[in-house]
Amino acid sequence: MEKTITLSVVLTFFVVTNILNVSCFKYEPNWESLDSRPLPSWYDEAKIGIFITWGVFSVPSFGTEWFWWTWKEVKNPALVDFMKKNYRPDFTYPDFAPQFTAEFFNANEWAEILKSSGAKYVVLVSKHHEGFPLWPSNYSWNWNAMDVGPNRDIVGELAKAVRSKTDIHFGMYHSLLEWFNPLYIQDRENGFKTQDFVRTKTMPELYELVNRYEPDIIWSDGDWTTTDVYWNATNFLAWLYNESPVKDKVCVNDRWGSNIRCKHGGFLNCNDKYNPGVLNKKKWENCMEMDRYSWGYRRNARLADYFSMHELLSEVAETVSTGGNILINIGPTKDGMIIPIYQERLKQLGSWLGVNGEAIYGSKPWSHQNDTITKNIWYTSQIAGADISVYAILLFWPTDNKVILGAPVSSSSTIVSMLGYVGNFDWKPNPGGGIEVTIPPITMNKLPCNDVWVLKLENLLN
Repeated sequence: MEKTITLSVVLTFFVVTNILNVSCFKYEPNWESLDSRPLPSWYDEAKIGIFITWGVFSVPSFGTEWFWWTWKEVKNPALVDFMKKNYRPDFTYPDFAPQFTAEFFNANEWAEILKSSGAKYVVLVSKHHEGFPLWPSNYSWNWNAMDVGPNRDIVGELAKAVRSKTDIHFGMYHSLLEWFNPLYIQDRENGFKTQDFVRTKTMPELYELVNRYEPDIIWSDGDWTTTDVYWNATNFLAWLYNESPVKDKVCVNDRWGSNIRCKHGGFLNCNDKYNPGVLNKKKWENCMEMDRYSWGYRRNARLADYFSMHELLSEVAETVSTGGNILINIGPTKDGMIIPIYQERLKQLGSWLGVNGEAIYGSKPWSHQNDTITKNIWYTSQIAGADISVYAILLFWPTDNKVILGAPVSSSSTIVSMLGYVGNFDWKPNPGGGIEVTIPPITMNKLPCNDVWVLKLENLLN
């Protein structure tokens, strides 16, 4: 009896101690510890996100969202001439802010547009390098969307609408730097050996955003001028992972210092439009604009400047096949409208995903990313226990209704079908390896979608 009680006490002590150790675990403010945190699974499963670039730069809507810097620091002749022709001589960039009216901004309508895209997360630019917060920040007096311009809490309105009307994860972009903030300029001139800007502006804003809006993503930027030490990044991330209200679900990128990009963080997006084209050991994201020349809205953009639907779907296929997520940018107008070309592209994307989402959401990279024989075919897979379904994403329609897939190794029970189409397709072994699939004559009104088609392969040997 005495031995039994002793053993019971020891086992109880062991279990309680381990529970306490787990609950007391803390990530330390260094990259080795922070990088050991598993990326929340929702992010990898989501695959598709929408980026929204909006701010005071949407008023001139000329050039890019870097308008202020390009005009005043770079002194780009096109922008200098634009201002000279259209504005009074003493006009300053802050004078644009009252014209950032957002009178047509309807968060519920935006949420519906986002939902129609099939995206699983959204990242709103809460503050760009111009330093203008889209929320009533306590750390940006008279230079935020509540004090001037819209006189509204843009971040709060959109967060509420997205969460109440969709299942989309809500995230926020935040720029660490502010081009013309006197404290930032002073720190820069001191060789970043002082941190007055970080202490009184950058970090208080980040804590404010997290505590007030509880984002699922913190998408950091503006890090490139100096290292993570100046930005105090590791201390913030340790708090974010250990104590913040979003510690169990939040995801962050890798833009926390000039020495950190493409090395550390929750997921990598390295540079804008990052697309390595091959598998990466760490989760990555392709953040791309839909307007080839600007993230912010441009009044003088031409139709050819926007990605076609085929180009967009091609980017989706390549990105997801090689293990990445894709974050597709739109730029609203100063009055809060998402222009028709963006709405159309998002709705078309949602329609395509409605048919082919099985090959995208929650998918995993297959043994091959693109085909070994036929160009413009990308692969993904879904794993359910011992069963693996493979998806061949065709960026073209076979002219003779036959397509050779060189990568798959077939079995006698292999089944080939097309997502969105009822019935299976005939196939036979290809002499050069793989299989030759015969697609039956399909009238256009029976095609599951208008562009980029997905073959589903079951019961393969590899």
